[in-house]
Amino acid sequence: MADVRTYTLIYVVLLILGTAKFVFFEIDIPESAAIGGTIVLAVIKSLLIAAYYQHLREEPRAITYMMVVAVFMVFLLTVAAGYSIQ
Repeated sequence: MADVRTYTLIYVVLLILGTAKFVFFEIDIPESAAIGGTIVLAVIKSLLIAAYYQHLREEPRAITYMMVVAVFMVFLLTVAAGYSIQ
């Protein structure tokens, strides 16, 4: 199990990434680039939260792979729902 120092470091990184998402829309870059950057940062934040706060780093690889498949299936369902709405 990770120690308090690791959790504090991850928290600070998450705070910096959250602030960066705000900064993307405040600086003078195209909106599509800001949205793309925000999506990339959101994926990084999700991976950090799943790995450390949900303790997937310490689980057997089979559980991690099962979680990856589940997230991929949710992504496919979201794309399919978005396609059917159009």
